[in-house]
Amino acid sequence: MSNQLIIEAGRTERNYWSDLWRYRELFIILAWRDILVRYKQTVIGLAWALLRPFLTMLVFTFVFGKLAKLPSDGVPYPLMIFAALLPWQFFSNAFTEAGNSLINNANMLSKVYFPRLIVPMSAVIVSFVDFLISGIILVGIMVWYGYGPDWRIITLPLFIIIAFAF
Repeated sequence: MSNQLIIEAGRTERNYWSDLWRYRELFIILAWRDILVRYKQTVIGLAWALLRPFLTMLVFTFVFGKLAKLPSDGVPYPLMIFAALLPWQFFSNAFTEAGNSLINNANMLSKVYFPRLIVPMSAVIVSFVDFLISGIILVGIMVWYGYGPDWRIITLPLFIIIAFAF
């Protein structure tokens, strides 16, 4: 008996989650490839993951804190901006990268069978790595201003899960 893949109507929906597990090595390879492309083959590499949110924070702090003079309820403005900016940038980048991954891998998607969700999931991992790297800056800003996380930090994993699912 030969190893043949038979695709029947309705079969793919039933076995989709088991197929995701079966193709987990492909997911790891695609995610690792995307991470290497992002950080190894660019001119500034890892520095871009640190610079982009930091520079955005500086601009927002100047515009909303200095020019518009919006209140921050006693929290240092750079800390407030950066804490709000990180989850948003994760969601925004993950959403954009997931869509672009389907376009960039169109040839692979149309020629070989595997669960199609693997491609955008691997792209979201790169955005998650960006989020973790930028989190280092947030910790540094919190130490600089002498602020620690409060009880609301427990909602961050929930947001990350929702952003991954979206």
